[in-house]
Amino acid sequence: MKLFREILGYTLGGVVFVGGMPALMWLVSGRPGLWPPSSTAWALIAAMLILTGLALSIWAIVYMRRKGDGNPMDAFNHEVAPRTKHLMTEGPYRLSRNPMLSGIFLYLIGCALWMKEWQAALFFVVFVLVMLLQVRSEEKRLQRDFGNEYEQYCHRTGRFFPKI
Repeated sequence: MKLFREILGYTLGGVVFVGGMPALMWLVSGRPGLWPPSSTAWALIAAMLILTGLALSIWAIVYMRRKGDGNPMDAFNHEVAPRTKHLMTEGPYRLSRNPMLSGIFLYLIGCALWMKEWQAALFFVVFVLVMLLQVRSEEKRLQRDFGNEYEQYCHRTGRFFPKI
């Protein structure tokens, strides 16, 4: 049952964030042509953001699976897959408290740039606002689960981007 829930969590995450969000972005943008953007430089910047975002998210997922012994999929305080048993503070989690989501943000910014439509940018802003609500809910759970250790981690690590 645990393996099934893990597979479900990763599959849902991939479908929703990597497939579904760009598809919705494309639909609300009036289904613009997908290939190629008019400028090579524009296409390179968008592609680099897309690839960097995916790489960061995958690194965070693999790291969490190996070190956290669980899955990140926790939707508004409802456990979709088994939660991690250890607070992640190393690897990609030393850069950001939410490296998977930071990666998805970069990925979706790249998708919006690729589409070059204002509706795609607006969709991204709405997505970020919804994810902020999710993250705040998750932070409350992490505070309950890990207490002072989590508080110290928050002081030294940014929510989405490294603290300077």
